[in-house]
Amino acid sequence: MNERRSSIVLGLIAGAAGVLVVLGATGLIIVYTGAYNVAATEEHAAVTRWAFDTTFHHSVERRAATFVPPDGLTPTAGAAAYKAMCQHCHAGPGVEQAEWASGMRPRPPHLMEAAADWELSEVFWLVRHGVKMSGMPAFGPTHDDETIWRIAAFVKELPAMTPERYASLGGSQAQ
Repeated sequence: MNERRSSIVLGLIAGAAGVLVVLGATGLIIVYTGAYNVAATEEHAAVTRWAFDTTFHHSVERRAATFVPPDGLTPTAGAAAYKAMCQHCHAGPGVEQAEWASGMRPRPPHLMEAAADWELSEVFWLVRHGVKMSGMPAFGPTHDDETIWRIAAFVKELPAMTPERYASLGGSQAQ
């Protein structure tokens, strides 16, 4: 009976190893033949979009958990920086994205809606570190944490902000 179990286990291990070899070979074929279309004029396949989105959210949640916002944060203090650095991709209440941003893949989210789905520390992490292969730059190397916290706090205010309130904050920035 032990001999039979051993052969079943060995068969399962060999089968799993075979599947891994086939998956690895398939991956290498896709990478080296250019079979996956990287053109930004094409939407991602549903499974690719799901994999990127799921990885993205879990990665940010995990890494942002250690950041604590400073006391006395004034959300509107980040308005001018947001309008200068973020508005062209992420829009604002009453302001559309720059036309060229519609050609980005993945498309930059409209933060008037998307900001509600993120914690303040997560928005801070995203602004500070950026997102690979998305067009979202890391502002941490060029901006201090105080500025980034202000931007993050301003982003968190966007879902409840009227176009009039948005226009009155931080001066106007042309797209």
